[in-house]
Amino acid sequence: MPNHNIIFSADVPGVDEGLCPLLKKAIRTALDVEGVEAPCEIDVLLTDNAGIHQINLDTRGVDAPTDVLSFPMFDLAPGDKPSQADADPATGLVPLGDMCISLERAKAQAKEYGHSNRRELAYLAVHSVLHLLGYDHLDEGPMKAQMRSREEAVMAELGLERD
Repeated sequence: MPNHNIIFSADVPGVDEGLCPLLKKAIRTALDVEGVEAPCEIDVLLTDNAGIHQINLDTRGVDAPTDVLSFPMFDLAPGDKPSQADADPATGLVPLGDMCISLERAKAQAKEYGHSNRRELAYLAVHSVLHLLGYDHLDEGPMKAQMRSREEAVMAELGLERD
């Protein structure tokens, strides 16, 4: 398994100690299940609804909070993988992109969907990695079905399937 570098930052206080290992495992598992062999770097920002609302407004012009935002460094198609040729010569790592997760929204969604906060956070991280790898759900048809299928495969690998 490649040695991926996952960098966490938080702009909210009180991030649970067990959160970063959970998210690292979810991100690494998603990359592994997708067959990404080049070592990648992903930056993860943990924030709240106000923080993600501002980022959503600044970057996408959407004046609303959301659960997760993904900012891919490459324009990949689903199933494409970054290669070592894409790596930063200084680090040897492929800068795959950034993700931003609202811990506040994740907690509310976990309650709404009737599953654990851990499962919701892992799901959001997996969802974001798939976006970084070119998957999308812009339509309600094949694109969404393809992405959901990949999410389910990764979540099964993590042992965090839906109840």
